Amino acid sequence: MITFDAIPREKLPTLLRTAPKAELHIHIEGSLEPELIFKLAQRNGVALAYPSVEALRAAYAFTDLQSFLDIYYAGASVLLKEEDFFDMAWAYFQRAAADNVVHAELFFDPQTHTARGVDIGTVIRGLHHACQRAHAELGISASLILCFLRHLSEDEAIATLNAALPYRHHFIGVGLDSSERGHPPEKFSHVFQQARALGLHVVAHAGEEGPPAYIESALDVLKVERIDHGVRCTESPALVQRLAASRMPLTVCPLSNVKLCVFKHLSQHNLPALLEAGLCAMVNSDDPAYFGGYLNDNLLQTFEALPALGPREAYALLRNSFEASFAPAERKAGWMAKLDRAFEAAAAG
Repeated sequence: MITFDAIPREKLPTLLRTAPKAELHIHIEGSLEPELIFKLAQRNGVALAYPSVEALRAAYAFTDLQSFLDIYYAGASVLLKEEDFFDMAWAYFQRAAADNVVHAELFFDPQTHTARGVDIGTVIRGLHHACQRAHAELGISASLILCFLRHLSEDEAIATLNAALPYRHHFIGVGLDSSERGHPPEKFSHVFQQARALGLHVVAHAGEEGPPAYIESALDVLKVERIDHGVRCTESPALVQRLAASRMPLTVCPLSNVKLCVFKHLSQHNLPALLEAGLCAMVNSDDPAYFGGYLNDNLLQTFEALPALGPREAYALLRNSFEASFAPAERKAGWMAKLDRAFEAAAAG
């Protein structure tokens, strides 16, 4: 039994940094730092609309999800070859290792690349190679989740899934991302049904900019196993009760929520309320190159801004990240045991 009250608050930042953790909501294209964008642009002869790294970074002032997506898709234009996708993912894994991430499930958006003439195999092979190297050299367990762009049609999503099937052994699930407003989950009911029939895990963004009803549709129509974001669930007490009773994971991304104006300030974030309601919430970085922080940055800044969060909540968030992962049960148990030891050592002084 961990004595959380015995952990001094001043120990919490070190504990958050060094404890093992999983990241379940990371868009790998959203980890593409401006420096690497310019390096790949030069390597591939791609002209950028910004004259320098500084000018590009200065453009990261977003008013909503769509204003971010416009720059996000422009940045992805430098990704053309297998080595480009490898370099992008490998850069993320090196940062993840420094944050003591032991397991990561990476979202990727093939339609962002196939629309530019990049073969879907080029995308998947490059990312898969990085996952293999992360395991071999960094000890990070890593998997891929193929996401459909919800502002496009379901027919295009079905075509994307079919095109990816020769590489089925390289990804573990499908997700749903991009513009949430006006694109309810039920728009993609058939492709998610097809994915479930193939034995793929299914997740979906819902309740970030969209209403609580989108969370309900993701559960009832798409039959998802995780809700990505989900912070607007608190607008519906009945939905909160349902999510708590089912231990439905919410992959919350605090810095993203502030950067995209879901919350005005981090101090206003509802993460404490989610945990108090018994929800299986955890912290993730979403698109860290654009939103100002990787996983440890999200944890440290969130705990600093929200005094209601203490050692007990830190443990819950990190344990939830393992519980909600799609990793094998025995591997989860091993990570949770390491997490327990880290908190027990902090409590022992």
